[in-house]
Amino acid sequence: MTIRRSNSLAATRLGSIAMRVGKIALQTAAIAAVWSVADFVVRRTGLPVSGGVLGLGLLLVLLFGGVATRWVEDGANWLLSDMLLFFIPATIAAVKYGGLFEQDGWRLALVIVAGTVSVMVAVACAVDMAARFERRLALQRVRVARSARRAAWMERA
Repeated sequence: MTIRRSNSLAATRLGSIAMRVGKIALQTAAIAAVWSVADFVVRRTGLPVSGGVLGLGLLLVLLFGGVATRWVEDGANWLLSDMLLFFIPATIAAVKYGGLFEQDGWRLALVIVAGTVSVMVAVACAVDMAARFERRLALQRVRVARSARRAAWMERA
């Protein structure tokens, strides 16, 4: 009986996760579709703005015009949470120089992974050192407070 319950609970969780991922994927696709339409309009008309700017304006008009925020909110939040990836120069280079990745992709991937790991290790070490320093300061404060209490107790006695 407990095995069935745990399996159904796992299936429910898995179904919930799949629904959430699907919802985010659909909302992200909707935002990308708005951008694609705007980019198409800019290319066809020769407007002096980028497709992204026009798409942002179009999405704003849609949101003020009756499209519920909840219809794009999770997809937008996912895009915003990973926005840093869109500005990394290596990502831009990968898009711009696709042929380079076809020839030396594994080397570039190795450099990217090594760089990421080294940054993560450096940050971990810095955080660890800061935490140790904080603990040392807290211990010093406790010692000073204890000695002050002892001195005050000795004066009373």
